[in-house]
Amino acid sequence: MEEDKRYKEAKERVEEIKSFYVHLIIYILVNLVLFIINILTSPGSLWFYWPLFGWGIGLFFHGFSVFGTKKIFGKDWEERKIKEIMEEDKVKEE
Repeated sequence: MEEDKRYKEAKERVEEIKSFYVHLIIYILVNLVLFIINILTSPGSLWFYWPLFGWGIGLFFHGFSVFGTKKIFGKDWEERKIKEIMEEDKVKEE
């Protein structure tokens, strides 16, 4: 039973990571096409960096939600916090 739960959690984690990498590849390809269109149609007026920047902010937060929060608020953090709170309660009781 525990093995099934760990497998399910690992599979969900892999799906999160895969989703980010698909997002990253699409971001690169679409923005490359926008850059080429911009350079070919109006090289004197550069606009391609606006969608690059706006979408980049979204990509950053997607990456942070996949990689950053797991380190900050992952299982290890939860265990440390539980132990910390238990220790605080223990000191209060004494």
